[in-house]
Amino acid sequence: MRKPFFRVPLTHQILLGLLFGCLLGWALPAVGVHLEVVRDVFIRLIKCMVAPLVFGTIVVGIAGTGDIKKVGRLGVKAIAYFEIATTAALAIGLLSVNFLQPGHGIMISGNTGDLGAVANTKPLTITETILHMFPTSVIDSMARGDVLQIVTFSVIFALALAAAGPVGKPVLEFCTSLNNVMFRFADLVMKLAPAGVAASMAVTVSHQGIGVLLGLGKLVLALYLALAVFIICVLGTVIWIARVPLLPFIRAVREPFMLAFASASSEVALPRALENMTRFGVPSKIAGFVLPVGYTFNLDGSTLYLAVASVFIAQAAETTTGIHFGLGQQLTLMMVLMLTSKGVAAVPRASIVVLTAALHSFGLPLEGAAMILGVDAILDMARTSVNLLGNCLATVAVARWEGEFDASQARAEFGPPHLQRPVEPETPPEPETAPATPPISELT
Repeated sequence: MRKPFFRVPLTHQILLGLLFGCLLGWALPAVGVHLEVVRDVFIRLIKCMVAPLVFGTIVVGIAGTGDIKKVGRLGVKAIAYFEIATTAALAIGLLSVNFLQPGHGIMISGNTGDLGAVANTKPLTITETILHMFPTSVIDSMARGDVLQIVTFSVIFALALAAAGPVGKPVLEFCTSLNNVMFRFADLVMKLAPAGVAASMAVTVSHQGIGVLLGLGKLVLALYLALAVFIICVLGTVIWIARVPLLPFIRAVREPFMLAFASASSEVALPRALENMTRFGVPSKIAGFVLPVGYTFNLDGSTLYLAVASVFIAQAAETTTGIHFGLGQQLTLMMVLMLTSKGVAAVPRASIVVLTAALHSFGLPLEGAAMILGVDAILDMARTSVNLLGNCLATVAVARWEGEFDASQARAEFGPPHLQRPVEPETPPEPETAPATPPISELT
């Protein structure tokens, strides 16, 4: 069937909603503030589907094959990729902030402002992160939306289901049906995405104001430029090495990317990212495993932000106190951030928590973190969307590494219109025919 000429694609609707929300929050901040309920309803609808969708996708993907060795191999390859990507993010962040020097000339005041209890919170250690992976109650994990714990339970459950043999077949069929229904649920909720994005941006701009960019504009510019360099140099290299079809990949990630940017929440974009990566040619067992796990171990944008923000505060502290924070100290700080950032996903306002812990460890003023809070919403949108982009690419890279990425499907689903699969017309069901009357000889 041909699409009507007046139909606006969902991607364009989301972009229009983002622009409309910015204008509304700037022109009518009193109205924009009251749109929190619209934003929160949309985010809640998205979050409520994350747990069953992740559970169903992982169980169907793993239990369908029952290959325990393959699950372990996937985990090793995914972690190896994550470590390389996050190390590259830290290096680019460190180089960018030292080259641009956005903190020089900025004075740090003695007020911690809204930092409050965040400064007293500490990120998870490596031991605590490992322990946190295993839930005491999967119901509690699903209620809190703890993706890492849901993934751990789903993997173990899927392995047990595969080991159960024919007895577990009804459960596998139920999970398959659950998975299909949750994708349709996601399609329904995504129809509200333009309104949810517009409300989210209106609330953000109403609270923060456009003028907040002026005071810390150099920091915002430094982070956005560093993220752009990371996308072009690091993710671009991965796309080249893994032979990822570039334009189809851009088309596949643009909707979840804009959702993550507008809402500053990776969870909001997870259902659409999971669905699109599966359509893109990544097997569901790989996408369902790598994408959620990456939310803890592959936060490229957040890691790069931590490098830029911490050195920015060190530069501002040097302007204020005259104490120089040398390159050796910066490298040591990067090593600490590389470890502590792995506990980011389990902590509310995680990036600020990790940042304050690092500042405290190296004797840097916590007032610098309080100062950054003024533009944290704008910084959060950038780092969250890059987190999402990096994790989507990770699923493709691992699938290619496993030899299971279907590039022809990617081009068929997201390529130019003349290469995409045509929509098959629905065929009407065949009329039911009355069963033939058995001969009298069979009845007697």
